[in-house]
Amino acid sequence: MSAFALVIIGSGPAGQKAAIQAAKTGARVLVIEEEARSGGACVHRGTIPSKTLRETAVALGLVRRRSGGVLDVGLSHDLKLMSLMTRLDHVVAAHQRFIAEQLDRNGVVRWHGRARFTSPTTIEVRGVDGSMRTVTAERIVIATGSRPRNPKEVPIDHDHILDSDSILSISYLPESLVVVGGGVIATEYACIFASLGVRVDMVDRAERPLSFIEPELTDEVVRAFGRQGGTFHGGRTATIAWNGATVETTLDDGRVLRSEKLLYCLGREANVQHLALHAAGLALTARGHIGVNAHCQTAVPHIYAVGDVIGPPALAATAMEQGRRAACHALELPTPTSPELVPIGIYSIPEIASVGLTEAQAKERGGVIVGRARFCELARGQIAAIEDGLLKLVCDADGRKLLGVQVVGEGATDLVHVGQIALLAGWDVDAFVDNVFNFPTLAEAYRVAALDVLKQRTACVWQAA
Repeated sequence: MSAFALVIIGSGPAGQKAAIQAAKTGARVLVIEEEARSGGACVHRGTIPSKTLRETAVALGLVRRRSGGVLDVGLSHDLKLMSLMTRLDHVVAAHQRFIAEQLDRNGVVRWHGRARFTSPTTIEVRGVDGSMRTVTAERIVIATGSRPRNPKEVPIDHDHILDSDSILSISYLPESLVVVGGGVIATEYACIFASLGVRVDMVDRAERPLSFIEPELTDEVVRAFGRQGGTFHGGRTATIAWNGATVETTLDDGRVLRSEKLLYCLGREANVQHLALHAAGLALTARGHIGVNAHCQTAVPHIYAVGDVIGPPALAATAMEQGRRAACHALELPTPTSPELVPIGIYSIPEIASVGLTEAQAKERGGVIVGRARFCELARGQIAAIEDGLLKLVCDADGRKLLGVQVVGEGATDLVHVGQIALLAGWDVDAFVDNVFNFPTLAEAYRVAALDVLKQRTACVWQAA
């Protein structure tokens, strides 16, 4: 029987970062991965493949706009989907190799097999050849990710009716697609396929997609989706059936949407079906996740859970931070980063990113002044033919202290980090006015939005006088 200071089940973004964080302290660390390669679903079925296809979709749209319509890259509807992802194998292989090398370089031990608890401190690992190994650990991190929720009433066959794990396995670009769901995965795929010329209908119970994001940002995405020919059906439930020729999606108002393919993206489930959590003294919450505290610590103090198994926001960057935070707490190390300042990035078209307080959250705490800059008013936005884009600076009632930053538009997931550093450094909004930005850039939006704040601040002073 082997013994380790920290055992991590799963090598996705959360497990990987937990392992590296722990290994750098000199602790003996083991990562158990059921898949043949490190990286988890993020590398092989999720983030990396979908973002690779997204880059192609975005690039095709940019060619059309930035050439002023002179160049039009048309796609035939019998085009093989994989021909749009010719770099995928290279990207996945390179990322997987990087992860494996990083784990090895830091002395992390890796076992390939399926893990299950036999006690709160003991884990049994079955190898692909049927062999069994047992490991004991002082501390354990569960980072097994999630899988699509496939309810019995939805006839998912992974051919006509697909989930987010099988959508990229389709042979050809479909002429039409219905996407059921309005979360991150559903929105990203709906935008991607619409940008590739597929007629996309998106159906969700909520009145708008990404309902946890400010409406001002999601409105930009819905408008762009509509320009691509997509239609969002909000506040609707649906019944799904395959009639032998097309997929029929019957909405609760009686309308029937017929499509070549359907992507079902309503929820995900924690990947814990083989873990025997009861043997560890753990049980799932009513929503099917592992419950944790602010340190990602479960009800069993030496066992932690991170990433998708603990539920929303289920984003790779957030999972990485949870992994680091759990490892630090488990090894009694300081955890300096505030969870409130972990950015959110959503790869819709256009992108959405947020860090710190939203306008609504700031209003709940008192007065607020919000500065805005639209990309179409920036020189770089005009040069690059950027049709959508908005940067918001959320400040306190005095219009001085920066509380949050939200961005929608091209490069939003990169641009938000300027605001993140400003928040971490405690800058006032005036710092964006007093310092120089390269011209022409999208980052200049920070200065434009800050000037908008100053204008409102000055107006308040005059009104008070």
